[in-house]
Amino acid sequence: MFKEFRDFAIKGNAIDLAIGVIIGAAFGTIVSSIVDDIFMPIIGLVLNGIDFSNLFVVLNNPNNIPVPSLAAARAAGVATLNIGLFINAVVKFIIIAFVLFLVVKGINSLKREEKKEEAAAPAAPSKEEVLLTEIRDAIKAQGVPRA
Repeated sequence: MFKEFRDFAIKGNAIDLAIGVIIGAAFGTIVSSIVDDIFMPIIGLVLNGIDFSNLFVVLNNPNNIPVPSLAAARAAGVATLNIGLFINAVVKFIIIAFVLFLVVKGINSLKREEKKEEAAAPAAPSKEEVLLTEIRDAIKAQGVPRA
């Protein structure tokens, strides 16, 4: 069983997958920072200073505790509908999906170019074809008439 696991782990596909997951996690962190720290403040500024990270609706506040922010609501245990955090998550998803679309599109175009190059290059004649061509040329050189 250990040998099977070792063979699986050493295969190139498993290692490539692990590297892809690690790079994907790092990319997700970068996208989160871009959305939270750059895009959403700009969008909020354009929309009259709305802070999306603090945009929520109180669902249940039985003790009528004042909730000026989402952090205060969480600390008080008040049930909230976090609309702003959902909007941030949607924007992050759209950015990641668009970047992955561009990557896949680029890879597919490279594969198409590779296939065109393979199709454009004529296949080399087989050894039999080369030998038959040499025989034909030798016969023509001798000047033997065909029957």
